[in-house]
Amino acid sequence: MKPRVAVHKFSSCDGCQLAFLNLGEDLLTLFELVDVRHFAEAGPVDPSAEVDISFVEGSISTPDELERIRQVRNSSKYLVTIGACAVAGGLQALRNLADSGEWMAAVYASPEYIDTLGSVEPVSEYVKVDMELWGCPVNSRQLLAAIGSLLAGVVPREEHDSVCLECKRQGQACVMVAHSLPCMGPVTRSGCGALCPGVNRGCYGCYGPCEKPPTEVLAHWFTGLGQSDEQIAQRFLAFTPEAPAFYSTGRSRLTSDD
Repeated sequence: MKPRVAVHKFSSCDGCQLAFLNLGEDLLTLFELVDVRHFAEAGPVDPSAEVDISFVEGSISTPDELERIRQVRNSSKYLVTIGACAVAGGLQALRNLADSGEWMAAVYASPEYIDTLGSVEPVSEYVKVDMELWGCPVNSRQLLAAIGSLLAGVVPREEHDSVCLECKRQGQACVMVAHSLPCMGPVTRSGCGALCPGVNRGCYGCYGPCEKPPTEVLAHWFTGLGQSDEQIAQRFLAFTPEAPAFYSTGRSRLTSDD
């Protein structure tokens, strides 16, 4: 029997699911190796299917999603979260930093019909997660590596290095040193291929914190580059606001502004 696989969507933009579809010919090979029971973006729809591996995109922001993620966990042998939303709240978790009631009242004519949880949380806040793939979005290489490891019965390798190491491996000049650009590379985990520094742009931190990130040191460096406390907070809280290392440093800058 082929391993059974499902791909589930919660509060998100679908970008991480597209990493599957962007596999091209490799996706056809993958479909020959596994039995895809649920993947609405690609066709099969059976959200309650019992599977060996469930890939989950998106954060948990509504009571319905909370109920659904518990059902997914119960019907899955392994649960793998994919992307910044699923592993650290994503952009929608920015509402945790403000009064979401005021936001809804400003946007919706009848906000009383909007049913949301008090805060947006990563999947791991509510259920056991067996593996996390960081990124906004994740890339196809990450997915293939994770699936290959799981199908082979070995523990997938997790990225822990910083983006700075990727820049060094590729012989790229440091954009902070060469161009005085604020860059999250020293505190962000690798996996993206140093995409932004590769085109002379500072890293935005969308792959979340690397191992033991020196966030306060980097924030101090940003101050030296002329960044305000608000600008520094935005860099740490933009993509993975619920990642503890980024949250504490970013939140402290918002407090100092207050």
